[in-house]
Amino acid sequence: MEPSSTAVSLRPLGQSSLSVSPLGLGCWQFSRGSGLVGRYWSNLEEGDILNIVRVSLEGGMNWVDTAEIYGGGKSEEALAHVLDQLKQEGSAHSTPFIATKWWPLMRTAKSITSTIEERLRCLGGRTIDLYQIHQPFSLSSIASEMKAMAGLVKAGKIRYVGVSNYSAKQMVRAHKLLKEYDLTLVSNQVKYNLLDRSIDRNGIMDAAKELGISIIAYSPLQQGILTGRFHKDPAQISNISRMRRMQSGLNEKSMVRSRPLIDSLVTLGDKYEVTAGQIALNWLIHYHGNTVVAIPGASKVRHAEENIGAMTFQLSKDELEHLNQTSWAALK
Repeated sequence: MEPSSTAVSLRPLGQSSLSVSPLGLGCWQFSRGSGLVGRYWSNLEEGDILNIVRVSLEGGMNWVDTAEIYGGGKSEEALAHVLDQLKQEGSAHSTPFIATKWWPLMRTAKSITSTIEERLRCLGGRTIDLYQIHQPFSLSSIASEMKAMAGLVKAGKIRYVGVSNYSAKQMVRAHKLLKEYDLTLVSNQVKYNLLDRSIDRNGIMDAAKELGISIIAYSPLQQGILTGRFHKDPAQISNISRMRRMQSGLNEKSMVRSRPLIDSLVTLGDKYEVTAGQIALNWLIHYHGNTVVAIPGASKVRHAEENIGAMTFQLSKDELEHLNQTSWAALK
């Protein structure tokens, strides 16, 4: 039975039959501190993972996003385990749509087919609703990869195909290649938020709208900057690793430039009785209509609760445009 939610308005994911909540749960933080990528997060306790997933799904999210590279399958396994627990509890929210990703670096398209059983095993035999190419860099062509993905759809191993971090040109090519198999490219998962508008400049957003491809926005709060925490207490910046500061643009110059945007988020948050971060997420899922969905993570239950709260209201057209303009000003 397909998941549903009465509390949150659902929207189509690309041109698929999947109707998803505007926000899904990003599961990178469930990597159990394992692997090169997973070490970015501390090892969350199983009980914490269970509660985060429970709150997220019961609150209105109906999909989750994970990946092979998140702990070498540890995130997928952790997710499957807590979903099993929810099922045993009799929860009506134990069957979310599942999106995961194949890691292409130093691999060929043959790996897409040869590793799919491992992905299914890690996910406890659950259906992969959306299978994504995690990066555009591999030892094979996009054509070979789309052929392999189409084969998985035909074999009933996955339902839909997506990509991640693809340029506009690469995304359009993947879309055209899939049409040869009577399929459509459902999504492109890219970094996008009020402080990172590169896809508005490089053609990805325009192409996605033209082709009916959903944008799945990761890092929707720009590593926490859009919550206002670093502007409120600049001393916190020193606690962040140098690499993370570089990735997120946490420096004195950018902090000054983004201050008016943060102030606007805080002011609107006061109006709606929500946080600045919730305002930033609300802008993300409404400014472009149904085109953008996002996958905020949650390493604490309160983060999950805040994510859910971001879907319970809608900024006005004027407020959305005000944030758009203030955002661009911060990026000059």
